Amino acid sequence: MGDITHVPTFVVELFGITLTVNYLTVFNTWAIMATLIVLAFIVRGRIKETPGPVQRVAELYISAMDNLTRETLETTSRAYFPLVATMFAFLLLCNWWGIIPGFEEPTKDLNTPLSLGLMGFFLTHTASIRAKGIGLYLKEYTHPFFIMAPLNVVGELAKVVSISFRLFGNIMGGAIIITVVSWMVYSVALPPFLYAFFGMFVGTVQAFVFTMLTITYIAVATK
Repeated sequence: MGDITHVPTFVVELFGITLTVNYLTVFNTWAIMATLIVLAFIVRGRIKETPGPVQRVAELYISAMDNLTRETLETTSRAYFPLVATMFAFLLLCNWWGIIPGFEEPTKDLNTPLSLGLMGFFLTHTASIRAKGIGLYLKEYTHPFFIMAPLNVVGELAKVVSISFRLFGNIMGGAIIITVVSWMVYSVALPPFLYAFFGMFVGTVQAFVFTMLTITYIAVATK
């Protein structure tokens, strides 16, 4: 995993604004997106009337995501199914990425889960405005009393912090534990088990939790 305290960055000047970019996060994120695109083309090229192993796996995944979306969002599930299926696949691969030697999980960088959390935030409130209209949307912030409006706003913003830091904390925590244990046992005994546990098991759970919370927020906001 390398030294987790070291953040490889470069500085970019853009319209007078100085941006510090973690180039490893950018590289790993683009590598994951490229991997998903390649996998999508592979599956598309193997679609047949009699499905093979690759098509069966793809159909099982799509069916599971479709059922999850239908159960949560009901009548609006068709509109959000692409988001749910893509988000879970992306997060799952992000969380598993560190298992590959020489690579790191993009979700170990707070910018990645925070960006996804902000995306979910704007999607949620856009969906709420479309479903209820701007008047009823704003009126809900005054429930149960008008003076509660600031607290209700803070509560909505807190959802972004909660969902983002939960994912970041679990992935970064796993990376720290693996690094410390690897140093203590000289990478001989426990690290393979820890990689499997924190990378695959915890990574899968956290990808599901993040995705589920996002669509739950949308479902609550549109009812």
